[in-house]
Amino acid sequence: MAEDVLLVEHLPVAPESGDDGVIALVTINRPDKLNALNQDVMSAIKAYAKNVETQDEVRCVVFTGATPGPAPEGRRPKPNAFVAGADIAEFAGQGSKEIYPIFADNGWEAIWGISKPTIAMIDGFALGGGCEVAVACDLRVASDRSNFGTPEINLGLMPGGGGTQRLARLVGLGRAMELVFTGEMIDATEAHRIGLVNHVVPAGDLMERTLALARTIGSKSAATMKVAKATMRASMETSLSDGLIVELDAFSALFDSADTAIGVDAFLSRQAPEWTHK
Repeated sequence: MAEDVLLVEHLPVAPESGDDGVIALVTINRPDKLNALNQDVMSAIKAYAKNVETQDEVRCVVFTGATPGPAPEGRRPKPNAFVAGADIAEFAGQGSKEIYPIFADNGWEAIWGISKPTIAMIDGFALGGGCEVAVACDLRVASDRSNFGTPEINLGLMPGGGGTQRLARLVGLGRAMELVFTGEMIDATEAHRIGLVNHVVPAGDLMERTLALARTIGSKSAATMKVAKATMRASMETSLSDGLIVELDAFSALFDSADTAIGVDAFLSRQAPEWTHK
């Protein structure tokens, strides 16, 4: 059922401060299928992305994949996966008329459209649609046993969830073309080297390090964070001169906000700011 394929847990931003802000840990929960994306997952992601916009207490959203359970006796355990790709079984027998509306309204764009900061916490395979989930997030933290790739070319396809666009903007056109054209995987070290991930950490430290980053982000002004995210996103779609105008307009407007006054006063009085988060 769709309600089971996405698990959401709220973790406090600052457990001892009295702040009611939380980090939303969102787990794609199909470990028996290496968390492959099917229509139930996509529907759940779209619904969650819409719902989280109404939750002022959520300061940062972390997306991850469920860990595999123990293997049956005599069977090898399944590998760890963030999201191993799309559920290819759903592609069989489909034509463009069926596929287009599905991909026109999809979970990748829903994640991309979340106004709050998002982090992909990656442990294991992030392939095809899974790599695109990671790239749809703002930041990426990967375990040292993770692997990335866009293997759609091996099916006679190409990426269809933003992989030809967001990936190229993130790592550069040449590197993205190599990944798309060859369909080959790269490990976490190489992904970090080319800028696909922000941090690579030992698998045992992944949760702690990712939540530390999320809590640092969550401790800032939520209102200012939304403006900063939207302004930086504008840099992907405008010229430098137009982007600088967007930045100036946004920067200047913040001086009419409550949180800017709070932040400036707190700095001058050497106190910790108490943001409105609205």
